[in-house]
Order: sequence, then structure tokens, then C-alpha cells
Amino acid sequence: MENSHILLVEDDEVFAEVISRALSNRGYEVAHAQDNEQAKQLIGSCSYNYAILDLNLGGETSLELIPRLKQSAVAIRILMLTGYASIATAVEAIKLGADNYLSKPADADEILGALLSEDQLHLKIDSQQSPMEHMSVRRLEWEHIQKVLQENGGNISATARQLKMHRRTLQRKLQKHPVAK
Repeated sequence: MENSHILLVEDDEVFAEVISRALSNRGYEVAHAQDNEQAKQLIGSCSYNYAILDLNLGGETSLELIPRLKQSAVAIRILMLTGYASIATAVEAIKLGADNYLSKPADADEILGALLSEDQLHLKIDSQQSPMEHMSVRRLEWEHIQKVLQENGGNISATARQLKMHRRTLQRKLQKHPVAK
């Protein structure tokens, strides 16, 4: 695990300290930023293998960091971590280049599992759901498309515009059967 650098962008100091210590104990080098500005400075100073981004940083979003991280290190794996999980923000994060999405509360093992996982989305929308519902990225995308399509009264062109997707691409996705969770 040589040179396994993780950028942790988290505004909760206690949580950041606990996670940083746990990841360090597992052999990772962790750099911590409390906000987007600190994160941007750290992105320019080191090449990271992994990034863990808290979605909500004191009222601002960390989504803008995803393209910057992907530009600085193409192979970087990015985990979006949030206490405010929603299908819409998960889809947006994945579209921007995040590899996974995990809702809080989460411990270091769950965070590492989600960060290193190849195809599972770790999404829990509300406290009524099971402790950790796993949903594939394709299933999540399918559900989001269906929701937006319903909001647009079945209008494919309006849905494609809202999703910032070509109409034919949307039609191809709609022709496929829904994927299993």
C-alpha cells in the first residue's frame, strides 16, 4: 500500500480526526482539508490515490472538487460522504466522476469498503431504511431517470434536457429493463 495518499475533505473536526487516525493506522497517508479552498491548495501540492469528500461543507458543496481531482489524477478514486443523502445528489456526484457515495454515519471500515468498491453504491436515504442498503450505480441512475421522466409528464425531450443528456441516449436507457438492486 505504498504511496496510498488520501485527501479527506471534512468540516467536522472530530469526525475528521477519528477517520484520519483510523486510516493512518491502516497504512494510508491522510491529508485533511476543512473546506474547498484548503482542498484546492492540497490538490495542487500532492498526487492523491483516493479522496473522501463531505458533500456539505458549512453550507457549500464539495461537488466542484470532483472534476479538479479527476484532472489532477485520472486514476483517483473518489468517495462522496454525506449526512444528507439523496438520489439527486448521488447521481450528480457520480456524473461528475465520483466513484461511490456513502451516507453518514459511517465508520472507517465502511468508508474504506465504499472507497475501494468497484460497483456498489452505498446509499441510505432516510432512517426508515435498513442500516445499509446497497444499490448499483445503474439502478440508481434508472430510478433517477424514472423520477425525472415522471416529473416531466413522460416527455422524453424535456427529461433529456433536464438530465443534460442527448435524447437518443435517454431513449436507449429507457429501452433497457430496470437493473436489479
